[in-house]
Formats: sequence, structure tokens, C-alpha cells
Amino acid sequence: QVQLVESGGGLVQPGGSLRLSCAASGSIFRLNVMGWFRQAPGKQRELVATITIGDSTNYADSVKGRFTISRDNVKNTVDLQMNSLKPEDTAVYYCNLKTLIGNGDYWGRGTQVTVSS
Repeated sequence: QVQLVESGGGLVQPGGSLRLSCAASGSIFRLNVMGWFRQAPGKQRELVATITIGDSTNYADSVKGRFTISRDNVKNTVDLQMNSLKPEDTAVYYCNLKTLIGNGDYWGRGTQVTVSS
């Protein structure tokens, strides 16, 4: 089993920045993709960004140029640096880990990000 714990959410004004962190523990299969998803009230969960073990990244169009995902393969962490935040970025942000072999698909409990003046 894999456990994911997020941290770093909070309230920030439009234009501000936040950094989310996620720590993975347990039986972590090395070949995996880690990422961040978000879910706003009344909306479906959507992809924000993903990063492979080889540091290949993928971003939602809505966050390109503003958010940066990174990972530490030794510490088994993935971070999301969020700049130029907008009210529409308000959501619960979830950390995710998917294994490239097998059906491993793990989620954190989420951290709230609120962008408001």
C-alpha cells in the first residue's frame, strides 16, 4: 500500500503564490507517475499537472506558465509551485501516484486552496 499526504494549502490573494507538497510512503513501485489534480465545488476532478520518474511533465492548459511541478525520487515527494493564482484556481488539490506496471492508483486526502481577496 502507498500513503500520500499533502500539505501547503491555504488562503491567498489573487496574484499570490502557494507551494503544495506531497509525501509518499509505503510500498512505492519505482516506475510511477505522480501528479496533482483538483476539484472545485460542483465540478469534476481535473488534472493539474503530472510528472514521470524521468521528470517529463504535463500541465493543464489553464495552469501552463503559472504552475510548476517537481519531484524528488529519493524522498518520494512531489511539489506544486503555484504562482499568479486566480480565483478560479480555488479547489481541493489532491496528490496522485499511478504505477506504470499493475493497477496502482493512489490518492491523498486533499488540501484546500482558496484564492480570494
